[in-house]
Amino acid sequence: MGWEIYPEGLYDIIVRLRKEYTRLPIYITENGAAFDDVLSEKKRINDVERINYIKSHLIKIAELNQQGAYIRGYYLWSLMDNFEWAYGYSKRFGTVYVDFKTQERILKDSALWYKNVIKNRSIE
Repeated sequence: MGWEIYPEGLYDIIVRLRKEYTRLPIYITENGAAFDDVLSEKKRINDVERINYIKSHLIKIAELNQQGAYIRGYYLWSLMDNFEWAYGYSKRFGTVYVDFKTQERILKDSALWYKNVIKNRSIE
């Protein structure tokens, strides 16, 4: 979508929240980005940009927690490609590709990567 990817911004805002507002646990409820996902002939979506996006933000969250930021939860936006209020179905945010004509769902490489992050409780 042409939006800047700046994980340091997430870091900076959480540091500011901690300093100026609260010690309550923080839950990041929507974090994600749209990329030009291309479905290959083998029905695979190699969305390395999304993996790098998620990874870079999780690294910042880990750094914050090592410093005592108390971030209790992280929710990726979004599980599936869906209707986006400003762009309709033209932008894909999900880790699961949705073929809007057939309703078939296909796990993108980012979904498979994120599954391992959750399973292993490790970013690497």
